[in-house]
Amino acid sequence: MLTYTLFFTEISKQDLPLVGGKGANLGEISKIDNVKVPSGFCITTEAYQYFVTASPVLAGFLDQLNDLDVEDSEAIQLLGQRIRQHMESLPVPDEIRRQIGQAWQETGADYAYAVRSSATAEDLPGASFAGQQDTYLNIQGIDAIVDHVRKCWASLFSDRAIVYRARNGFDHKQVLLAVVVQRMVFPEVSGIMFTADPVNGNRNVVSIDASFGLGEALVSGMVNADLYKVKDNKILTKQIGDKKIAIYAAPEGGTRERALPDEMPKCQALTDEQVLTLAAIGKHIEQYFGSPQDIEWCFADGIFYIVQSRPITTLYPVPKLADNRFHVFSSFGHQQMMTDPMKPLGLSLFQFSEPYDQILVTAGGRLFGDATSSCSPGKKQSVILERMDALMGSAMDEVRNRRDLVALFQPEGQRKMGFAGLKKLAGPVIKTIENMTVNDPSQAHHVYGWAEEKIAGAKRTLRQLSGGDRIRFIDRDKTEMLTWVLHGKMMGPFMASMLSFELIDRLSKRWLGDSKETEDLGKSPPRNNTSEMGLALGDLADIIRQYPAVIAYLHQAGDDTLLTGLETVEGGRIVKPVFEEFLQQYGMRCTGEIDITRPRWREKPSQLIPAILSHIQSVQPGEHRRKFAEGEKQAEEAAKILSTRIKKIKGGTVRAKIMAKLIKTYRGLAGFREYPKYFIVSHFDLYKKAIMEEAEKLVHQGVLKQAEDVYYLSLTELEQVIRTAHADQQLIADRKADYLEYEKITPPRVMTSEGEIIYGSYGQQDAPTGSLPGIPVSAGVVEGRARVILKPEQAKLDKGDILVATFTDPGWTPFFVSASGVVTEVGGLMTHGAIVAREYGIPAVVGVQQATTLIQDGQRIRVNGTKGYIELLEDSQVNPIH
Repeated sequence: MLTYTLFFTEISKQDLPLVGGKGANLGEISKIDNVKVPSGFCITTEAYQYFVTASPVLAGFLDQLNDLDVEDSEAIQLLGQRIRQHMESLPVPDEIRRQIGQAWQETGADYAYAVRSSATAEDLPGASFAGQQDTYLNIQGIDAIVDHVRKCWASLFSDRAIVYRARNGFDHKQVLLAVVVQRMVFPEVSGIMFTADPVNGNRNVVSIDASFGLGEALVSGMVNADLYKVKDNKILTKQIGDKKIAIYAAPEGGTRERALPDEMPKCQALTDEQVLTLAAIGKHIEQYFGSPQDIEWCFADGIFYIVQSRPITTLYPVPKLADNRFHVFSSFGHQQMMTDPMKPLGLSLFQFSEPYDQILVTAGGRLFGDATSSCSPGKKQSVILERMDALMGSAMDEVRNRRDLVALFQPEGQRKMGFAGLKKLAGPVIKTIENMTVNDPSQAHHVYGWAEEKIAGAKRTLRQLSGGDRIRFIDRDKTEMLTWVLHGKMMGPFMASMLSFELIDRLSKRWLGDSKETEDLGKSPPRNNTSEMGLALGDLADIIRQYPAVIAYLHQAGDDTLLTGLETVEGGRIVKPVFEEFLQQYGMRCTGEIDITRPRWREKPSQLIPAILSHIQSVQPGEHRRKFAEGEKQAEEAAKILSTRIKKIKGGTVRAKIMAKLIKTYRGLAGFREYPKYFIVSHFDLYKKAIMEEAEKLVHQGVLKQAEDVYYLSLTELEQVIRTAHADQQLIADRKADYLEYEKITPPRVMTSEGEIIYGSYGQQDAPTGSLPGIPVSAGVVEGRARVILKPEQAKLDKGDILVATFTDPGWTPFFVSASGVVTEVGGLMTHGAIVAREYGIPAVVGVQQATTLIQDGQRIRVNGTKGYIELLEDSQVNPIH
């Protein structure tokens, strides 16, 4: 005979398939010393299965449910209602009723009970499902309990539960329901406690909401509860809510609202001592589960009772560190314009040995730099960081200015920089100064030849090696490559260009009161490989536009046959060698290219088709070249105007010479701004080719199921797999699941080792009410249709459209020719989108938080690239493009 009920004391987390997330958690909490849990039992999922299989039509209903469009709310509402009505009409089988009655008698027939749903996909680390099914309070008597158990079963198909499961990828047939039956506590005070701050993520802060009576008044939003925040056994925050009503148990069963006496609403629901006691209980429970918890509690007769605890699923993961000291982390992805998660192989390309082993750490599938030393008290904000991402710079300043954070810094514990480190730091500084003062910027171009030889050398070595030797070489070479970028010949020209631009801007404002010529100085710089790539793609598009058959072919071409298939259409034989030449030069690039696992253009050339077709449709033949030439002239004219203006002021002759040198340095080296990334990506492409060759061998040997499984291994793990001819398939499967979860979360710009997210702010801005603020990076105002693009390979821009994206990196450059304006969620004055927008002379605003969510695809908007805001002019009129 099947067991349809289990007491809390019989349940552990291993019983989740039987009792659901809520029931499993209650079983575990019941085992924690010094934590009071009202007794009770669970009606298992086997009882639910027995109940539903008695219906001959329910399976058909569920098939219909799985076929519904998640956005079709009317259909979901109608079918959900039919399913619930049908289930509530079914009788509860006698054996289930008998076992519920026996468990009820043993727990206490004289008590009232809370009856709560507990789904198998509920209260889990990856999806809380909190509040998706129903809860019934103060239920008295066996008949009422059985009736409400059936109501709980039916609530598995409430509208909100159906939609939540569909959006989180859960099969409606696979999610089962248990029911928790728990003795009621009639509290004086109740509420919710988060053992980490749910707003900013600080893992050391306990946040407590408290109100009088049962917690339903708080959960439903009927009262403004008290808020207490506790850290290190001290109350940090105490906000007393206006608690005018409370919900209490009714004598006849159920609950009722009651107005509180006039003196109660402004009283603390808990004393300070009680707050600290409750916070300590919360941290005790968190320690048991090993993760921050969302806890339901109540207080009665001088005792705190815990009625539920579930993982907090909304917190961004904290980087794991070897020490317990306070650290500050800045997002590498925001600086590199790629905030998507990276797969383990991609992450491992940025894991280095000494002296770079502590530069980058991982969390949530992203990379973070340890910025502790740069934002400790007394340090000034890096101008370069602020130009990379203004909100990140602001957040760093906030860290320095907050006394509570300053108190956590332990300078004596920071790793001190030895002579070797100082020497490495001094090298780029000296080269930067030389490039800005004595060197002729044109002489820096010899770096290109040196860099190409380094790339060629890595290519030769990888051809000569195989197996584990190849992977070990890649592991060594990536660290050497970083040394060349950070401390070798590249950093001097790179820094000189950025600092020259900063000085031009600042000196113009100081000497002349404005910096209006600065905008044009950045247009069409020489030797910018990203601009050259955009021009080359424009040339390719101009050739393709001459052959309608090729254009028609590209609309349906696949990656595997794209190039070979060109030979079968008119004009294709002319287009093919030009396309191949482009891929030979730039095929290592793509969007999100700092992740080696992203498909390169050479691997999936169809990614370029939307940009090519948009160019053909919205740009006249040769227009991209003419625009670039116009930009060069505008830059020259701006330099002349700036020089003339400066010469007219006091000390103008000397100042004009200083400015002329800065402009020459900036213009001569501005193109180098993009080259270090090109250098890195070129190496990554060589690495990827070698790695995938080894992966194919492993597939042939039966070690891997598919070559792309190597994306979920680090370089070290891959070398071990090659050496042992064995791969942990479960590890690969788990990491694939982790990656899907990481895609759902948004990385912070700045966070601390306590988990607190520091958001930063723009300060006061002269922007209209209702507009979206951001950072102005390319002057001008433009109105047009917003095209919200999340996946460039599926995008389409028409002439006059405004590009709206999370971020842009060099892989997005082809779209800038067609766009009339640019809006991104990430960026600063010196990031890719800003630089390219200025080169093309199109208005741009970056750092617009939630731009891709708040702006609808097809909506008409106005971009003010001079003052830095977006105005929403009308609703969307077209279907979204992702």
